[in-house]
Amino acid sequence: MLKKDLLELCLLSLMAQGDQYGYELLRRLHAVFPDVQESAIYAILRGICREGATERYQGETSGGPARKYYRLTEAGRARHAALLKTWRETRDALTALGIE
Repeated sequence: MLKKDLLELCLLSLMAQGDQYGYELLRRLHAVFPDVQESAIYAILRGICREGATERYQGETSGGPARKYYRLTEAGRARHAALLKTWRETRDALTALGIE
């Protein structure tokens, strides 16, 4: 799996826990992947939205700009399951080679 696929899997996994807003997704991914630029994360987020894996909507405002929230669609759940399957297969193959 390439890093882009791992980042996409992480984004979809976070959204599988419930609707998320963009900055929170970014903050949580940055905690795990500090070397990844914000623009790369937002590019992946825009791409999966464009592909129909997620839907974007604006939340309520509270004195600041409206937050953009993202939620998984049925296509997103299927994409998440496929990426998770690939991740597990990759992990198991590496483990079989003694790479942990």
